[in-house]
Amino acid sequence: MTSASAITAFPSATSATALLRLRGGLTLEIPASWRVYGTADRVRVVTGACARPGGDFFQPRCDSFWVMGPKALKNGGEGLRRYDPTQGPFFPAGDVPPCPADPRYGHVIGKATTVGYRSVGAGHRAHYRVWPGRCITYNGAVQKSTFAQREWYLPTSKILVVDKWSTPGLDRILKNAVWAR
Repeated sequence: MTSASAITAFPSATSATALLRLRGGLTLEIPASWRVYGTADRVRVVTGACARPGGDFFQPRCDSFWVMGPKALKNGGEGLRRYDPTQGPFFPAGDVPPCPADPRYGHVIGKATTVGYRSVGAGHRAHYRVWPGRCITYNGAVQKSTFAQREWYLPTSKILVVDKWSTPGLDRILKNAVWAR
């Protein structure tokens, strides 16, 4: 498991999983095959194929999800505004970024189709939203594919989990998270 300073990932009791310790005492039990990159405020967990795991948030063709902290949220809204889940998705850009699956196309995100709360470990409820994304030609004339951007936001801890790849099992991993006391 590759990790940067301030991120701790180590084998759990079973060799098939690893414990990923994140900011605020949040610990996730993840498959040992997943790889972790970044710093305490911008952690990418690569869950499959990824050509450039150290790339930025909009790096295409990288099966992964992100765990963002307060510094990343300061300009995580569209147009680099402060992230606010009631105002829109995590989208730290002022232009049309590349589609997650194919950089030949850009992507846009619509209004949330699911809004509610989800448990992230015992006693922690996250604002949960699913934002529909469309991959389009850069002139906006043709839609090529779709995706969903799922977000779990913990306002007290200032932690945001963003998943553009519909990572299998991520909702269960977050529900079973452990918080240090």
